[in-house]
Amino acid sequence: MLIGRVKGTVVSTNKAEKLYGLKLLLVKPISIETFTEKGDVFVAIDTVGAGEGEVVLCVGGSSSRQTAMTENKPVDQSIIAIIDHVDLEGARVFAKFKDN
Repeated sequence: MLIGRVKGTVVSTNKAEKLYGLKLLLVKPISIETFTEKGDVFVAIDTVGAGEGEVVLCVGGSSSRQTAMTENKPVDQSIIAIIDHVDLEGARVFAKFKDN
């Protein structure tokens, strides 16, 4: 699993039949230690209704095909959660809402 920030969307009118109806999002990984963006942007299937700018939890490989939406589909990365806050070593390093 990894944490990332949604940076944009991918629109494809022609795609494999099993991908019809699935939303494709661009995700940039975030370092857990520094909570800064790092690494290359990748495409992930959105299974939770995420939007641009949100911090999300992603899974890859066979785990990405373990949701009801992605089962038996040609998927290698899936967004499985929208993160509300992250605490690391007793300190809040990210909060979606100010009162978290």
